Amino acid sequence: MKLYYYPGACSLAPHIVAREAGIPLTLEKVDLANRTTETGASYLAINPKGYVPALGLQDNSVLTEASAIIQYLADSQTAADLAPANGTLERYRLLEWLGFISTEIHKGFGPLWNPATPDAVKTATKERLANRFAYLDEKLGSQPFLMGSKFTIADAYLFTVVNWTNFHGIDLSPFPNLQAFQARIAARPAVQQALEAEGLLKKAA
Repeated sequence: MKLYYYPGACSLAPHIVAREAGIPLTLEKVDLANRTTETGASYLAINPKGYVPALGLQDNSVLTEASAIIQYLADSQTAADLAPANGTLERYRLLEWLGFISTEIHKGFGPLWNPATPDAVKTATKERLANRFAYLDEKLGSQPFLMGSKFTIADAYLFTVVNWTNFHGIDLSPFPNLQAFQARIAARPAVQQALEAEGLLKKAA
């Protein structure tokens, strides 16, 4: 399988999940400005949506959308236990988290990426995100991971999008439990490997 990615984008979530599950992936970086891949291929021919991630499957089809890809990867390697079994209440709890992360956190950052967004809108966006962070902070005050004591694909997704606070100067110190969660996930060996592969680890002087 091949993961089309951009460093630090939401494609980092399936990258982390694959490494956690021990699933070998070929990585191909995408130039999002020019919509081409590092091998010179047209990315729009691969994924007409134009954004990452996209997962090239063994039958030459392509799967898109981070929340779908991470479930596919988890279900293709159930021994890694990164998602509850389909049809169980716990699986729907996982879907509940994935929906929240996708709509309230992932898309919540949207206006901040646009340089043309007015300052008042950026301020309001950060305030809305802070409300969502407060909710997460409360939940993570009594458990190490979103689903309780076990790391799941939802944690990989949340870590990826909350990490965007570093790009936008958003201080997480008012949310110590969420801040501790980010540090806890970042320290996982598979996460360190993914960050290093994407060139996101600061090199020691």
